[in-house]
Amino acid sequence: MQARAAVPGTPLELVLNASTTTQVVLVILACLSLLSWGIMLAVGWQVGRTARAADAFAREFEHAARLEQANAMARQAKPGALPRLFMRAIRFVSDARVVNQQALERDTLDAPTPPPATLSGSQIETLHLLLDTDASTERDRLGRFLPWLATIGSVSPLIGLLGTVLGVIEAFLGIASKGSGNLAAVAPGVGEALIATAAALAVAIPATFGYNILAARVNRFDARMEAFSTAVIALLVREGRI
Repeated sequence: MQARAAVPGTPLELVLNASTTTQVVLVILACLSLLSWGIMLAVGWQVGRTARAADAFAREFEHAARLEQANAMARQAKPGALPRLFMRAIRFVSDARVVNQQALERDTLDAPTPPPATLSGSQIETLHLLLDTDASTERDRLGRFLPWLATIGSVSPLIGLLGTVLGVIEAFLGIASKGSGNLAAVAPGVGEALIATAAALAVAIPATFGYNILAARVNRFDARMEAFSTAVIALLVREGRI
């Protein structure tokens, strides 16, 4: 009866009766699991909120007939990625037109009224690069914690494998010291070692799924910002600003 009671009958009993090495590995995996779920929830909420705000502003921007109307909407909109891209483009175009107009007036001193200045090809390309840089900055801000999630998904199985190997080694050392090699003596030690692998997979699988899903959402939002930048430049061209 005493020998039967000493044999763990459930995974919980295996964890509670596990060796110190296995329990340390399980604690590390539990901390990584909490960290990964916290990252997934936080990044998912932030990306969702940012995408909803961007969709709302993009729908309003599509109905803007004039540049002044779009400018007013951007000033009144809540802080977000798309309003910041629009205001950055407007400031760049305004500053470039002022510089070009001053240069044109210096070159045409004899003309009574010089024609309005427009942006050169290099300035338009600079505007493209500027908007792409701002979009990349926003994308990096949204996905700054995703590398941690990918690291947890790839490292957790290795930590679990380490715990399993160390547990098997301790189990066989215990068998050798006690001089008993029957199945009842071997099974608890091997089961205790395999608990670390099972826990590692329970950490790595959700982290890997979460990373792939959130990375895809961030990439879709990056494509949305790129499309919006193109729409802003098209509106500036239609209004004769560039």
